Amino acid sequence: MAGLSLCVLVLAGLAVWRVADSPYVAPAGPDPAAAGQAEPGLATAALQRLQQAIASGDAAAAAALAPEDDPAAAERLRAAVDNADALGLTGVTLRYVVQASAVDAAGTWSAAVEVTWRLRGFDPAPARTEVAFTLRAEPDRVALVSAGGGGLRTPLWLAEPLRVARTPDTLVMVAGGAAELREYAALARRAVPVVARVVPADRTRLVVEVPAGADQLDALLDVPAGTYAGVAAVTAPVDGRDEPGGPLHVFVNPEEMSGLRPTGAQVVMSHEATHAVTDAPTSRAPLWLVEGFADYVALRDVDLPLSTTAAQAIARVRREGLPAALPGTSDFDVAQTHLGATYESAWLACRVVAERAGQQALVRLYEATSRGEDLGATLRRVSGLGVEQLTREWRGDLRALADAPG
Repeated sequence: MAGLSLCVLVLAGLAVWRVADSPYVAPAGPDPAAAGQAEPGLATAALQRLQQAIASGDAAAAAALAPEDDPAAAERLRAAVDNADALGLTGVTLRYVVQASAVDAAGTWSAAVEVTWRLRGFDPAPARTEVAFTLRAEPDRVALVSAGGGGLRTPLWLAEPLRVARTPDTLVMVAGGAAELREYAALARRAVPVVARVVPADRTRLVVEVPAGADQLDALLDVPAGTYAGVAAVTAPVDGRDEPGGPLHVFVNPEEMSGLRPTGAQVVMSHEATHAVTDAPTSRAPLWLVEGFADYVALRDVDLPLSTTAAQAIARVRREGLPAALPGTSDFDVAQTHLGATYESAWLACRVVAERAGQQALVRLYEATSRGEDLGATLRRVSGLGVEQLTREWRGDLRALADAPG
């Protein structure tokens, strides 16, 4: 298990922060009006029929909206209805926004479509985002070809067929096989009681999305290609809007998660579940506390020695000496070479609070500072420690770990 800390703390934390809810900007290129303007009325009618098919669970009606010579498009539309039914989607709307490309010689173009949806029983509010749809003009109608691409966010349920597993507390969707579904559903089920042992149980509802790979993960989250190539999982607002109370899901990179040992994969999932149920992307707490708290929850009952779970922090102290201060925001930049040591150091700081003042003191500190209360004043009130004293004790723990044999 010696490689666990690298897998967990480099690959596990990394919640998405401040994802911009930016409006769609049509790409530079030919003027659509000059090259042929699409008929928005017919496109709107096609989208409304797809919306109705999703609401009624009529996969055949959705498939009929595809071009007659494109069976793959028909299967994609059928899958969208099947996915929506399996997931329990409610409040699905499709609104034509703007033509985004010229109509080509085959009568095909792309458009930005505002999509709303909500996972019944799991999402506290609807998600809303613009999705690129490809459409084709046909006699007397507009056919629907595909959804996705165009530099816009693509919800997984619109992207491809999914397998779905549900319990009262977890909902897992996987763009993969039955074995993958069983694996991730089990990780999610086990994460719920891990989080509930620290965080109030009535807040523990978990949604996990597992795309086919890292490229699709980037598309789901509307980030540049390669952003999450080395990350096992992230917690993010479903539609990129970091508003309090919005839907948060855990998004998995299966290419990285599949390389972790079972304990490491479980710690990753429990860490991200903590972020999800505590609305971490909107937290106003210091980042060391946000990430350290999630690792405290995930590692609390893991039976591994500190020489393993804090291996990177120990190695960094031995190599560079003790840090002067608690980790700052810049230390969590994904470009940093010492990222794993930073996560471990943040966890050790949270561990100091819990050991000196009790777990509930750490929970109160996290919740109060997440609401915007001052770190120093809150820390002293709930634990009796000032920031300087916490830093001294944390540095002392790091020194002791680094001085230990081995």
